[in-house]
Amino acid sequence: MKKIDEVYTKKEVEDLKAWFDNATLPKSLQLDKATFIPNLKDTLDRLFQQAFITHENAKLLGGMHLIERIKAKLEGENTAGEA
Repeated sequence: MKKIDEVYTKKEVEDLKAWFDNATLPKSLQLDKATFIPNLKDTLDRLFQQAFITHENAKLLGGMHLIERIKAKLEGENTAGEA
């Protein structure tokens, strides 16, 4: 995950979107103790719409950070299930 004050390139956003497009996503996701996402696909669609607009503005990267957290959670679940 990037540092809080770093921006993303359009290619980085596209690569991240491609990862999600090729992943098998659950319908919903309990991201952490306090964050439940009932419709993960719809949420990611909206976050990526925002990300393509704001990826170069360090003050508006909350959506990108959430996308990165979702990816990390999904990768953690995938590797935990393979053991």
